[in-house]
Amino acid sequence: MIARIRKSLGEKEQGFTLIELLVVIIIIGILAAIAIPVFLNQRQKGWDAAAKSDLKNMATAEETWLTDNDVYTALVTDLNTAGFNESDSVSDHTATPDTAAADGYALSVCSSSGFAWTYDSTDGVPVKGAAGC
Repeated sequence: MIARIRKSLGEKEQGFTLIELLVVIIIIGILAAIAIPVFLNQRQKGWDAAAKSDLKNMATAEETWLTDNDVYTALVTDLNTAGFNESDSVSDHTATPDTAAADGYALSVCSSSGFAWTYDSTDGVPVKGAAGC
C-alpha cells in the first residue's frame, strides 16, 4: 500500500487546473468591483472635506478682516492677506458681503468633486449645493 502511494505521488503532475485559475480570477474581479467604487467615494469625501475646511478658514479670515478694517471684504485676495490659504482640491473661491444683513457675508467654493459649497455667516455651517459648478 505504501508503495502504491509513493508511485502515485511520483507520477502526479504539478500545476493548477483551468477551473482553479478561473475561480481565482472571479474572486479577484468581485473584490475589485467592491473596492473601486468605495475608493472613488472616499476621494469625493476628501475633496468635500477640503472644501468645508476652506470655507471655515475663509470665515475665520473674514472675521479677522472685520476686526482689522471694521467692514467685511468681497475679495478673496483680502482674505489671503488675513491668513486664508486655499487648498489644492478647491478650484474656485468667492467671498461676497451679504447685502441683506449689514453685518454678514456669504462664502462659496467649488470642490473638485463637482459640488458647490456655501457658507452663510448667519447659519455658520457649510452647506452642500448643486453639482456641476
